Amino acid sequence: MKKSLTLLLFVSSAALADDDAVLKCRALPEAASRLACYDAMPLGAAPAAGFGSETIKKKPDELPAAMESTVAGEFEGWGPNSRIKLANGQVWRIVDDSSAVLPRRSGTKVRIARNMFGTMFLSVEGTNQSAKVRRVD
Repeated sequence: MKKSLTLLLFVSSAALADDDAVLKCRALPEAASRLACYDAMPLGAAPAAGFGSETIKKKPDELPAAMESTVAGEFEGWGPNSRIKLANGQVWRIVDDSSAVLPRRSGTKVRIARNMFGTMFLSVEGTNQSAKVRRVD
């Protein structure tokens, strides 16, 4: 009880000090000096601008929106959880339930594009099919 009363007294004294400063500024006759007085008053505890932002993943502005490459080896489509290795060494995994059966060929060109929510989609040149992918390696 004693701690609560002390804390309440401490907090209310700060509020009273702010009221005194406002009354002092209000009593000034000249508009310019009154404005300067209000500007010089310390503001209350403003919330920190970055509070909670440590949980937000920040994206660098220089991330490319899409990339193009070719599939390493022969390619004849994909199914759920398939892994696709590209000529640049990257490995991508299909993370949705889509599947596609394509004619077997080598050097198949693919494009991986990021949508506005950051999800990656792989599309194969010459088809209108795409799959949601995530980079594995």
